[in-house]
Amino acid sequence: MTQAIPATLADIQAPVRARLDEVRSELRRIVEADFGLIAEVNAHLLQMQGKMLRPTLLLLADEATGAPDPRAATLGAVVELIHLATLVHDDSVDHSVRRRGMPTINALFSHQVSVIMGDYLYSRAVIELVRLADLEPLRILGRVTNEMTVGEMRQLLAHDRLAFSEEQYDLLIMAKTASLLSGACETGAIRAPGEQRQAMREFGLRLGMAFQIVDDLLDYTGDATITGKPVGADLREHKVTLPLIHALPKLSASQRREVSALMDTETPTDAQIAAVVEAVTEAGGLDYARERAAALSTGAEAALELLAPSPAREALRASIPFVLDRRS
Repeated sequence: MTQAIPATLADIQAPVRARLDEVRSELRRIVEADFGLIAEVNAHLLQMQGKMLRPTLLLLADEATGAPDPRAATLGAVVELIHLATLVHDDSVDHSVRRRGMPTINALFSHQVSVIMGDYLYSRAVIELVRLADLEPLRILGRVTNEMTVGEMRQLLAHDRLAFSEEQYDLLIMAKTASLLSGACETGAIRAPGEQRQAMREFGLRLGMAFQIVDDLLDYTGDATITGKPVGADLREHKVTLPLIHALPKLSASQRREVSALMDTETPTDAQIAAVVEAVTEAGGLDYARERAAALSTGAEAALELLAPSPAREALRASIPFVLDRRS
């Protein structure tokens, strides 16, 4: 029996492809500025624009719940703006110099420009939400941006990295990553009955947590030419993610000393990174993370059962193996 090939992002986006073009047009309209430096930074940002996964989920939720919203393209652009703002701020906080194979804003311009540009993108998103004169999307996405900020604070305050628990990790990824995917799906279902809206919120939350776990796995297993960042980048930045959290209690005393030494080294060497990656792999950290992502995905799929059959619902279903099997 042959295994089904996971859908590509293009397959998933097929039911809403024309509407995604509207999202891109709205995005350009919203960030357009007369101020020279902002216009220059915006042009670079739009080149860095990623897969449009969050607007895609919003539009699919809009169609799958059978309650088409004429504002969906604008709402999709707002969600993507919020996502871009978080990336700009993340790169600034982490002093990252490349993202998706391109120079980051702080590398190309300056750290100060990066911080201010992130603020600009957030403010443009808020202005658009206010222009819609509807408190409901503002309420959802206001909550999301607050949760994301708290998530960043959680990460900064994790002083004893090797005592970082799986429960703390779950709270972190729910806030930093899953909240926006959940908010995008709920916003797409904003005109749907309450039960369906809650189902889409739950779908996005579980899919978002699986997405982040897979992202953290790629730090151990990914191909730098595909992911756009070197293997072990999180470890270099002393970030403790699920594979290491699960592996730590199973490591030998010497392996734990290697992990502690890496965390205490300002710029870990390739050899240190490779040793920790090998130890985590041997201790089952990667297998456990894959199991957690799969379990969360099962919950995401269950949430879709509340929706009537449709091409959009099947595209949402197809996004689950896409997230689990992605390589970048």
